Amino acid sequence: MQKTYENTSAIGLGTRFAGRLRSMGLSIPILAFFVILAVLPQFIKDEYILRLLVISLFFGAQAMAFNFTTGFINVVNFGFAGFVGLGAYTSALLVIELGVSPWLGFVGGTVAAGILGFLTGLLTLRLRGIYAACMAWFVQIALMGLATVNVNLTRGALGLVVPPLGGTLHTAPYFYLLLLMSIGIYVVTTMIVNSNMGLAFRAIGQNLLAARTSGVNPTRYKVINWTIACAIAGLLGSFYAHFIGILTPDMMHFKHTVEVLAIAYIGGRGTLWGGLIASFLMTPVFEYLKPLMAVRLIIYGFFLILVMMFYPQGLSGLFQMIGEWIKGRREKGTAGKAESSMEG
Repeated sequence: MQKTYENTSAIGLGTRFAGRLRSMGLSIPILAFFVILAVLPQFIKDEYILRLLVISLFFGAQAMAFNFTTGFINVVNFGFAGFVGLGAYTSALLVIELGVSPWLGFVGGTVAAGILGFLTGLLTLRLRGIYAACMAWFVQIALMGLATVNVNLTRGALGLVVPPLGGTLHTAPYFYLLLLMSIGIYVVTTMIVNSNMGLAFRAIGQNLLAARTSGVNPTRYKVINWTIACAIAGLLGSFYAHFIGILTPDMMHFKHTVEVLAIAYIGGRGTLWGGLIASFLMTPVFEYLKPLMAVRLIIYGFFLILVMMFYPQGLSGLFQMIGEWIKGRREKGTAGKAESSMEG
């Protein structure tokens, strides 16, 4: 009797643990994906390949943050690269000018981007249409201009040299740091999306008038969503500053927003993990097609048009369809075995 009770308790504990993981978005395929990423540096010693993995993960993390806004409240942040750049420059200047720890620089970059995102959202997210997207784009242009003209502070186009984290130039520590950050971003945003707040986000994104009629304050939830996404952009920008080691205003160019937008949409609009998968598929391809980098935005646009025309759900929708097909085949096989045993 005692043994049965212990088994039942263990099963219940396991069920609760599995449910907790699901609420965090950590399904078996996602956990396997993160585990594979974690062990890759143990087998790859080539610094070039490791840096390529870091860049892929960097764009994938940006796509998660971008889709957190675009995919759920249906507002496109055309100034996303500007907030990444603000986080990068804030962290770098805090370390260089004030001599603070790079880890405090990370905090400063995140807070600076979050505050500017909050103010931008507060001014524009009350309006409908493309106003918020255009305002974010103007903010990006202004930030890029400030970084260019303030030569005494940012060195302008000459580039601001940023000290590396921990004084190391090896790529593996940066990869693991970014992997932890990406997992944290994924888990936090997934938990928000699965909460009541996430339900409000979805309602706003699907039908703004119906959401308002149901008692949801669209402006409030839009600003919250926008601020979180901008803060994440600032955090990733802070990492980028210390990883790359040199900052130029070009990092805030609109083309980088387009790259993130394309990866997010190809991965699947309205999902958080789709852009992460898409980044690891697309970034290496473009790296090996360097002679075509001058027209990469055209290629991104071509892929984006194909996805929107023929498979709007993106890669995430494709993977879900494959998963449902496999599940259907298993259920069909189980049902067939059951019928055979009954006939026998």
